[in-house]
Amino acid sequence: MQRRAVSELLRVSPAADDLARRFQEAGFSLALVGGSVRDALLGRLGNDLDFTTDARPEDVLKIVRPWADAVWEVGIAFGTVGCQKDARVGDTVQRFQIEVTTYRSEAYDRTSRKPEVSYGDSIEEDLVRRDFTVNAMAVALPEKTFIDPYGGLEDLAARILRTPGTPEESFSDDPLRMMRAARFAAQLDFEVAPEVVAAMKEMSGRIEIVSAERIREELNKLLLSAHPRKGLGLLVDTGLADHVLPELPALRLESDEHHRHKDVYEHSLTVLDQAIDLEEDGPDLVLRIAALLHDIGKPRTRRFEKDGRVSFHHHEVVGAKMTKKRMTALKYSNEMIKDVSRLVELHLRFHGYGTGEWTDSAVRRYVRDAGPLLSRLHKLTRSDCTTRNKRKAAALSRAYDGLEERIAQLQEQEELDAIRPDLDGNQIQELLGIGPGPAIGQAYKFLLELRLENGPMEYDQAVTALKEWWAARD
Repeated sequence: MQRRAVSELLRVSPAADDLARRFQEAGFSLALVGGSVRDALLGRLGNDLDFTTDARPEDVLKIVRPWADAVWEVGIAFGTVGCQKDARVGDTVQRFQIEVTTYRSEAYDRTSRKPEVSYGDSIEEDLVRRDFTVNAMAVALPEKTFIDPYGGLEDLAARILRTPGTPEESFSDDPLRMMRAARFAAQLDFEVAPEVVAAMKEMSGRIEIVSAERIREELNKLLLSAHPRKGLGLLVDTGLADHVLPELPALRLESDEHHRHKDVYEHSLTVLDQAIDLEEDGPDLVLRIAALLHDIGKPRTRRFEKDGRVSFHHHEVVGAKMTKKRMTALKYSNEMIKDVSRLVELHLRFHGYGTGEWTDSAVRRYVRDAGPLLSRLHKLTRSDCTTRNKRKAAALSRAYDGLEERIAQLQEQEELDAIRPDLDGNQIQELLGIGPGPAIGQAYKFLLELRLENGPMEYDQAVTALKEWWAARD
């Protein structure tokens, strides 16, 4: 690990050492810290570098402004100054995103959503306030002295998450650290120490004081990680999910209507895993959230039928509404809420396809309703098959292959991605001899339905159909 770290530090040293010398000349110390040191030891240090210093923020600004290519003060109230620096590394120029934070300690009071910041005077004092020991290591620059007062290197080698002080003190300082434990477990595939898990269970209610925005960002990082199932399981098992995503643990109580899965909770995590396997261009947050939440409407729609089966009629519609409500509470963007909710609403549509008896009209409507989400809907629908019956799984896969082939054929013939009536609004006005008004919208809707039902029409056919509709309307 230390050999890897040396290699990584040599790579970033043109920027890091240059900055450290400037702090030294001004009478201050500077150290690479936290996640940057952890990642250097793991051999995965990127160009985002975190530093800590005994200099106060105003002094940091004086040092970095003449040196950096850009400086920002967004986090200065919390002791952090950000900057950007292009530096030559070997034969290339690399861009470094740098944050320099003054030694500090922070804590929440029982009713506040924002931490109270006070500055410290020693790096040991700064490191003890860090969330986990693997993030509580530092490398003093430019001499590159390794500082590890809380055994972070040993925990990193053992792949375990512990806190520098007691977990209770750490989580009291910032309750979001409980979610960060789940996130790091998912990102790094680490285990969480038993005493940390116990504190998470005991203190899970404290997460209520943390802002929705901070919770959302941690949840996103967890979902975009390499092992999201691991982190989500920890949120559920510790009770944190009851406060931040209660729809997820609620699924543990529900039996799937096909009786093929232990419960809908496990099914949903498997769908998430399978959706991840289908990703083509890196992690897709919209797809992952939709996969996780696609069945959250089942608890509210569960019915026990006379034949002993359990049904969840219209759970996709109910689930779409629940998805919108939860994502709104977590302050997601309107666009993301719309996309994820739409995928949840549409995830069962394919199951009406059966053995391929859909008409061309039904295929057009499937594509039209999915719109730009069609590729994601393909992935979600395929991921939703978790049956252990290999024959049934193969049949479903073949059926969806057939649907995708028909979509491709129709797209080639009809430009399905841009389905619109064969006459536009101006043509409708001119042909009917009317001005703007509700009738234009009604005519447009009529022609759109005709287009979806029958495919493209010749101009003369469209004109005739429009005039016949208009005459019948009168």
